[in-house]
Amino acid sequence: MAVKSDIEIARAARKEPIQAIGAKLGIPEDQLVPYGHDKAKVSQGFIDSVQDRPDGRLILVTAINPTPAGEGKTTTTVGLGDGLNRIGKRAAACIREASLGPCFGMKGGAAGGGYAQVVPMEDMNLHFTGDFHAITSAHNLLAAMIDNHIYWGNELGIDERRIVWRRVMDMNDRALRDNVVGLGGVANGFARQTGFDITVASEVMAILCLATDLADLQRRLAGVIVAYRRDRAPVYARDLGADGAMTVLLREAMQPNLVQTLENNPAFVHGGPFANIAHGCNSVAATRTALKTADYVVTEAGFGADLGAEKFMNIKCRKAGLAPDCVVLVATVRAMKMNGGVAKADLGAENVEAVQKGCANLGRHISNIKTFGVPVVVAINHFAGDSDAEIAAVTDYVAAQGSEAILCRHWAEGAAGIEALAHRVAEIADARSAQFAPLYPAERPLFEKIETIARRIYRADDVLADKRVRDQLHAWEAEGFGELPICMAKTQYSFSTDPDLRGAPTGHDVPVREVRLSAGAGFVVVICGEIMTMPGLPRRPSAESIKLNADGDVEGLF
Repeated sequence: MAVKSDIEIARAARKEPIQAIGAKLGIPEDQLVPYGHDKAKVSQGFIDSVQDRPDGRLILVTAINPTPAGEGKTTTTVGLGDGLNRIGKRAAACIREASLGPCFGMKGGAAGGGYAQVVPMEDMNLHFTGDFHAITSAHNLLAAMIDNHIYWGNELGIDERRIVWRRVMDMNDRALRDNVVGLGGVANGFARQTGFDITVASEVMAILCLATDLADLQRRLAGVIVAYRRDRAPVYARDLGADGAMTVLLREAMQPNLVQTLENNPAFVHGGPFANIAHGCNSVAATRTALKTADYVVTEAGFGADLGAEKFMNIKCRKAGLAPDCVVLVATVRAMKMNGGVAKADLGAENVEAVQKGCANLGRHISNIKTFGVPVVVAINHFAGDSDAEIAAVTDYVAAQGSEAILCRHWAEGAAGIEALAHRVAEIADARSAQFAPLYPAERPLFEKIETIARRIYRADDVLADKRVRDQLHAWEAEGFGELPICMAKTQYSFSTDPDLRGAPTGHDVPVREVRLSAGAGFVVVICGEIMTMPGLPRRPSAESIKLNADGDVEGLF
């Protein structure tokens, strides 16, 4: 029998009206703003009304470094939410929205997979409720106001050579990384070099995902640094009078989106900063709303634990006053084999020795998570070709690391295939044994924070940064930004900055190419190696396979 694709499974789902999903969390119908029958935004009034409630248990799902073999972090997040509901817990999943860039590039979709998905899958992977478009518009409004201010006399004395606010769009397009604007004569302003980032790397995205309400959103937007004067004094968005209009554009986008899983359980899908070039977590507003309405909240952090989980702990939890009760680390037998040196074409053959060798990557992530004082359990995301001996090799390795691994079949079986993990995670979370603490204190100097992440999480020997980078960090400390956390931008494929260096490498350095101050969001972005804040499309982008069929249905999303 042919295996159904993700989109075929999603299209066959029997969805409940979104009001019925809200009722499972105690959200009244009049506090939902519906976007059709199957998705809605939760009103700020309702969010404000539940702030005095105690928080539920917070469970973070993260993963090993991604490989072409696949890991299934979002699938596990959704499946675990369903599994907890299946065993009688009131649980909600919290995941990020999908960016059009990777959907039409390499990924093809970001709503889970198999029988562990959120629906409506097509809407979520495309325009959804328009949040990303609102973020793009707000970001580019500010960019337009900068150039307009200079055109009409430049009263603020902006140094055109030191404008740091680039434009954004929600698509991978390498041709827009560096370009010149303002060509064509006097009527078009002043020519200058600039460029585009992808929307998910925008500071506006980070701000929306860290803000607690509209007032906090506008305060953070006002604090965005857009340029510098000739004396190096910063120019803020508030100096241009842009923060009010930007907040207006983001008013609806600030409200969390509520959808459902294939098994009709609630899921919040809101915000979407990438973890390799931003902080990689869904919105604080969605997570906090879920914690006030559900007893267990399962959320994810992007890419491997060296990026997503590290930033979840050091940025999101620090900023929002959150503390995870348990971490689920997703791994696959196939990925262990690939980390052990097996080519993708050969992953179908049993190779216990390669699995054992590749487990070094998994082991390092386990060790890193424990440094935050949070208990960790490994979810082995099952693939049909996994042999019993290979599964045992992973289970035995994890046990030797002082943790435990549980085989999960949620992709094929839904909640029924992840019950064992759900029981264990609930047991760990209920024990409240976590002693969470960020990796570094806020008062530590910026460069020392970078070194701490590089050495303790990446296991690097040194951080390589020239005098220009170090001087910039010292200048920001002098200006009062020294207590900000660090947001590392590096490849997701390796602990190092070399994407081809798999496993658990040592003896490597972390080169810092550039640092950017996100004063509104409240962190310093450190760009390492060859990482790009505007990705390009692959040789064969997923867009080539995405189309409408004869019935008008979308094909090619997966």
